[in-house]
Amino acid sequence: MSMFLDTAKIKVKAGNGGDGMVAFRREKYVPNGGPWGGDGGRGGNVIFVVDEGLRTLMDFRYNRHFKAQSGEKGMTKGMHGRGAEDLIVHVPQGTTVRDAETGKILTDLIENGQKFIVVHGGRGGRGNIRFATPKNPAPEISENGEPGQERELQLELKILADVGLVGFPSVGKSTLLSVITSAKPKIGAYHFTTIVPNLGMVRTQSGESFAVADLPGLIEGASQGVGLGTQFLRHIERTRVILHVIDMSASEGRNPYEDYLAINKELESYNLRLMERPQIIVANKMDMPDSAENLKTFKKKLAENYDEFDELPQIFPISSLTKQGLSMLLDATAELLDKTPEFLLYDESEMEEEAYYGFDEDAPAFDISRDDDAAWVLSGDKLEKLFVMTNFDREEAVMKFARQLRGMGVDEALRARGAKDGDLVRIGNFEFEFVD
Repeated sequence: MSMFLDTAKIKVKAGNGGDGMVAFRREKYVPNGGPWGGDGGRGGNVIFVVDEGLRTLMDFRYNRHFKAQSGEKGMTKGMHGRGAEDLIVHVPQGTTVRDAETGKILTDLIENGQKFIVVHGGRGGRGNIRFATPKNPAPEISENGEPGQERELQLELKILADVGLVGFPSVGKSTLLSVITSAKPKIGAYHFTTIVPNLGMVRTQSGESFAVADLPGLIEGASQGVGLGTQFLRHIERTRVILHVIDMSASEGRNPYEDYLAINKELESYNLRLMERPQIIVANKMDMPDSAENLKTFKKKLAENYDEFDELPQIFPISSLTKQGLSMLLDATAELLDKTPEFLLYDESEMEEEAYYGFDEDAPAFDISRDDDAAWVLSGDKLEKLFVMTNFDREEAVMKFARQLRGMGVDEALRARGAKDGDLVRIGNFEFEFVD
């Protein structure tokens, strides 16, 4: 079984903020010492870092849950709890990170050492030293830490290569890669020898260099998932130039020109933008009988089916076995790369807007619904965050939470919906009676 893994779904959870502390200064010669409880520490973020030493997403095959540490609780003497260290997760170059729920792209990690915070840790709760006022110099109020963010992510690896080799199985892509680079792909006389992408670096005689990817052979229907399907096609999206390798000897009994049309149709069906990439046609196996005659027929059909205003793609006859014509092919590829810009992989509609970790001012502060047992259910991001950060072990904190609900208009809204004195109100697992 192949040990190459190019997709993974994982869950990440940032650390919660540490709880604030309720404490008082009690020293022999310090009368009326006052509050002395410190704030909790910040929860750890989960950060993705690009590691050029990684080639696959295999590390995520068995480890799918990543959780950062929570911050320490606040301490007496006004001391803050220690903030938690961030959790660093290494990913290979070319990893696209999507939100599994929305499908939006969070980031595209392509540079070695590039960092991205995928979930943010919660801030620490405030200790009672923060709530002292002239009216209430000894508050017994503290906050719980803010919950860390949590989300499910879809990781997708699209390998980084300047040039991609495409073509039907057994047209000689792996052999070509092995003679123009130091890569050692497994080569055999049977279909689908290549079941994982292989990468190699090419250096031309003029000193230019570029990365080439030999990708698993396409067959008709690959864009709909037939054969290796999209396992191959996603990896060509980052390439700037396509080398379309064709078996000009027709040794497999296929027509070279029909092969050319079929592969382009699959590329177009998968992603129309793949056809924007310039192609060089590599007429391989020219050392075989009938290859020269087949190449003449191929060129004639190609010219007949191209518009007179369209520029015909370059055709380079080669033999990977005898190394015939390779230097001209590589020089032309390097020249085409020099004048071909990077292709934008994603448009703005696919990207998630820059993350904002506060509250949407236009969003309602709370929502009211009715449960099956006739209890009133309060929900909403702002309200639920206030609830989680309230320390219900302290009466003053509970009263503060009640005042916050009243200030948000919860009482009035419940009354308008028909809530009566003694009705049950629920927030999460917490229940209380409505007092009119």
